[in-house]
Amino acid sequence: MNIHIIGGGNLGASVAIGLAKFSSNHNITVTRRNINKIQHLEALGITLATDNTYNIQQADVIILTVKPYQVDLVLSEILSVVKNKIIASAVTGLSTEALQEKIGNDNQAIRIMPNIAAQFGESATCISFHEDNNEQGQKVVKLFADLGTAPVIDEKLMDAATVLAASGTAFALRYIRASMQAGIEIGFDWQTALEISAQTVKGAAKMLMEEQVHPEQLIDRVTTPQGCTIAGLSEMESHGFSSSIIRGIKAALKKIKG
Repeated sequence: MNIHIIGGGNLGASVAIGLAKFSSNHNITVTRRNINKIQHLEALGITLATDNTYNIQQADVIILTVKPYQVDLVLSEILSVVKNKIIASAVTGLSTEALQEKIGNDNQAIRIMPNIAAQFGESATCISFHEDNNEQGQKVVKLFADLGTAPVIDEKLMDAATVLAASGTAFALRYIRASMQAGIEIGFDWQTALEISAQTVKGAAKMLMEEQVHPEQLIDRVTTPQGCTIAGLSEMESHGFSSSIIRGIKAALKKIKG
């Protein structure tokens, strides 16, 4: 496929890297006003351009990874030269219906919410589209399935997906940082503490993904009566561990919805 990514920031660059490394037979173009910051992408065979319309007429899929306030300007630049294109938007707060109105019936609107782990083939990319665009939507699903998981969800849940999948990356990293800091307090150097903490989270996630069970079932395997694990969990919960995460996720969603 010919893939045209408009917006070479952190997310756009991550998606481009992931597609180049983990998905095959694609020609990828990334546009950004200042391409000096993403010159490293060229080593992966990715074409860079400052003009949003460069190569766009050959594109099968156009991916928007720009800020909400940039959408109308970008569309004003490209719509006169594109027709019958899949336009997949990762723009926060822009609904599929609103995007479809902006791009007209000559193009198909798909809404996506990947995260920056796409560059490692580990994104949780939520995807939504109208049933009329099912064929095009499935092409996008197949594309992002190469970069991790790609569940199709109801449009009304896309803002929630932004918080759980995209913002969730930062929340998970904050846990790892806290675990690392604790590791230093109990005797490890920071590099070893980070290695142990990060791998432990990766292992826990791997078990959940492979076994498809509720987290508590795996927690039960680790906790023993009067053991250190249950003592640690009890102390964390007494200080609001789970409730603070829930409140944080809900606060982030409230911010999106305004």
